[in-house]
This record gives sequence, structure tokens and C-alpha cells, in this order.
Amino acid sequence: MKIPSPRRPVVSGTNQNDALPSLRNGVRDDVRELRLLFELSRLLDSAAHIGETLDGALCLMARHMAMMRGAISLVSPRDGSIHIESSYGLNAAEQARGHYAAGEGVTGTVIRTGRPMVISNVSDEPLFLNRTRSRNLRKDTVSFICVPIRADDQAIGALSVDRLFADTSTLEEDARLLAIVASMLARAARVRQSDLPERDAYPSAAGGHDRGRVSLRSPFFVGTCEAMQQVYARIEQVARSSATVLLRGESGTGKELAALAVHAASPRANKPFITLNCAALPETLVENELFGHERGAFTGAQSLYRGRFEQADGGTLFLDEVGDLPPLTQAKLLRAIQERSYERLGGTETRRADVRLITATNRPLEDMVRQGTFRGDLYYRLNVFPIELPPLRERSGDIALLAAHFMKKFAAAGGRTEMNLSLSAADMLQRYEWPGNIRELENIMERAVLLTGEEGVILPQHLPPELHSRGCPISAPGVRRGRSRAVGPLQPRLDELEKGCILEALRQYEGNMGKAARELGLTDRIMALRMKKYGISYKEFRRKQTRPA
Repeated sequence: MKIPSPRRPVVSGTNQNDALPSLRNGVRDDVRELRLLFELSRLLDSAAHIGETLDGALCLMARHMAMMRGAISLVSPRDGSIHIESSYGLNAAEQARGHYAAGEGVTGTVIRTGRPMVISNVSDEPLFLNRTRSRNLRKDTVSFICVPIRADDQAIGALSVDRLFADTSTLEEDARLLAIVASMLARAARVRQSDLPERDAYPSAAGGHDRGRVSLRSPFFVGTCEAMQQVYARIEQVARSSATVLLRGESGTGKELAALAVHAASPRANKPFITLNCAALPETLVENELFGHERGAFTGAQSLYRGRFEQADGGTLFLDEVGDLPPLTQAKLLRAIQERSYERLGGTETRRADVRLITATNRPLEDMVRQGTFRGDLYYRLNVFPIELPPLRERSGDIALLAAHFMKKFAAAGGRTEMNLSLSAADMLQRYEWPGNIRELENIMERAVLLTGEEGVILPQHLPPELHSRGCPISAPGVRRGRSRAVGPLQPRLDELEKGCILEALRQYEGNMGKAARELGLTDRIMALRMKKYGISYKEFRRKQTRPA
């Protein structure tokens, strides 16, 4: 299938004769391309939110193309800087690092010139910056395609993908397909771009004058309750400095995301963000992970290892569960903080480290200091600027927002564009005490999305037993709760249950109203009236019989 392109892409990298054979053996999979464009068209018509459109588009591309990673980058109308706004295959830290000055790198060049670029091997292209650090340029053999997203006759962003190493002709065919996808996404990208001045929470690659700004609509957080607004304000206060930050809060409250937000809003945002979970390693390995070792330092040390302090030089080091550090390592960490120096295990050379330290714990360090299990001098060094992350039970107003966020995230990852949360299921989420906090909510929503049938409605039966009335934990005395929705009108809940049963029956019988009605014990007339009441069409459940031309 030949898709015309108004401009021939610029091809860079290895020679075509040196490339590996195409995965498609030189033949375009026309049906798969048409299916991608058809499903993308349906997504654009039905998506309720712009974020859902962009994320869903990348998920569809991953399903129908040989795509390893993908990103949609947009130009800030305020200062011309470029940021990754939506991604597939990148974690939060990698996406946060994806920002460029105007004209910088491959992405900036594509936006500046308005012309696509196709790179056969990213390791051979000097313009490829690997700013996200998601590829190992020494080991990975990856091709990269970047096409402009144009609106109103100007490039407002770029659509880029990583794919397996392929020959030049295959990459050019992919570039033509991506150009069509980019044109289909242009309107959604324009709407998203118009929102950038309000939501830009990244440091400016051009001038840095916005460093330290953390918006309520930051990609790191979901929530608008008063407790979270205080967290945003604290992060904004400390981000510009190099002060040591101590994040307090129960397990699962988002302490690592808060650390990442501090880093991304700081002058060190372009430098490494390195993490270490102090509770995940045995005592004998923690010191080695922090400071590294020289070759031959101990049995099995066959090569030099650079520890986390050395890896984070110039950037930020995040130590999670710092309360679990063994006493000897506490002493060495204190010296590294005070003197800004350390030695590798087995080494004699004193090394300097310019590191901004952020630590986190869910343990009562003050009690541990009194008990003698945590050094008091280290505690005071770490507790320079504490930030308390509230538990989810104190953020009742954010539960619905968080549930919707995770629902859309996992639905998009599965290539599903329509997903809804029933009132009865939402009520159960609201009443639960969430001992596992946001991490528990995320896991529950992932499970619910997987269990939901094609009707796309999360019902109470899709939630785990502990969320049902008998399993809901009772509030502990003295715990302040938000407004509860445990009691409410009965009719909306009954309607949701009835609607869910009708949707499930129609899905089971592929839209055959008669069979679905008999399954539910309804007459055809009552079935039709109920479907009209809930806005349900039997056509949505009919199996598609048409084939692409």
C-alpha cells in the first residue's frame, strides 16, 4: 500500500545494503494499516478527553506497528520549548527528561524544518540526543522516525517512534503512514497545546525561568484537594534550591513521584535522577550500591562499579525507605552528606559528589532516634525540608479523579477507547479506607479494567471482595474522614445494575435483542424501552462482518 507523502523524509544512518531484512519482507500489511487508521478515526470521534486521544493513539500504533516506543511532543506557545506530552514505552522519569530547546536534536529539527526524519540506526546519528535516556546506544540497534504535526500551516509538534532496525524502504513506508496519523492527530494536538501555558510544570530548556513551578495539572500528580495543594506549594518552595528533602508518608502515597517532581522542577532537571530503595537490599549490599567498588575489592568484584552517588553526580539521588539503612551505612551516608565526598569499596581515592539528596520513609524516624536505631545527627541532616504526603483516606475528594485516571490509563494500554465507572462501583471506592493508598487503588483499577467485558462499564462485581460492604474497614478512632457517600439514593444504583446486566446480555448474544431479553426474563417491548432509557444500541454489539477494501 503506497501512501503518498507531500515531502520525502530525510533518511540518515546506515546504508540500505547493511540493514537487516524487513519484518514484512518488503510487502506492506495493507489490512493492518487500514485497521490502524480505522480504529484511530473511531478514537478521535469518541474520546471524551484530549489526553485519552493522544495516549490511545500511541497504544493503537504499538498494537498495529512494530513500535517499541512512541512519543508526541508539543511546542510551548509561551517560549518555544518542546516537551513530550504523551508517550508509550517510557516511564515517568524518562518522559520528564524529554524536553528540548527550539531546533534542538532530531525532534527540534523536524519541528523547525517541517520535514520528517528517518534514522536507520540512532547510534550513528549525531543529532539524536537520547535525552530521555531510554535507549542504550552502545547495545541497542534501533531505528527512529519523527514526523511533524502541523496545524494552521505550521509545525506545532512531532510524532516519533522507535522501531526495530529495518531497511530504508520499510522505514520510509512507516514515515508515510506516520505522516497520515500525525495529520489526524493535529486537531487534538492543537487543543492540548493551547492548554500548555496553564499546565507546564517542566523546566524550560531554553531559559529556565519557569523552573520550580509545579502545577495542579502536573503529569506527576492527580488531585486537587487541599492537602495536595499544600504538597504542591511545598515542592514549589524547595525545588529551586539544593536543600535536602525528606518525604514522609505511608507506603503507596506517591513519595517517589513527589521526588521526581522536585527534580523535574529544579535547575538539575537535565541531569540524572537516580533512585535506590534501601529496604530492597541486604545490609551487605547497600553500601556497595551507594558508593560503588573497585575491581578486586572483594570476591566476585571482577570489574569497577560506580555507585549511585557517582551515577547521580550533578543531578538528584533519591533514597527510598531511608529508615531501613543499617547503622554502619548511616555513618558513611552522613559523611558523604557533610563532606560531599566518599570512597569506593576497596579504593583509597576520595571522590567528590555534587548530588541533591531526596529521601523518603514511612517509618517514625523521631522514635527510632530515641530508641537508638537511627542516628540523630543523620536525621537532622535529612530533615532539612520535610514534606508530608497525605494518605488516600484523607483525600476522599480525589478518589474519583484518581480512579478515572487509572481506568483511562489501563484502558488505553489495552487499546480500549471507551470505559466508564458505574455509580455503585464509584460509591464502593469512595467508602473504602485504602490501607494501601494510591498503589492499592492503581492495582484495583488495573484488575477491574481487565475483568470488564466489551460493554466497558466497571461494575461492583469487578472490584475485589475487600471493597464490598462486609469487607470495608471501619475508620479508626480519631481518623478524620472526608465526606462519605455510603448512603445515597437507591434508584441510581438500581439503574446502574440494570444497565450493566443489559449490556452484558447484549455482549453475550452479539446484539441479538430477542435472545438477550429472554436471558434477562424481559419481553421484547420492555427490553427495547430499557435500552432506549439507557441510550444503548444493539448495533454496538454486532460482530463486524465487513472487510477492508
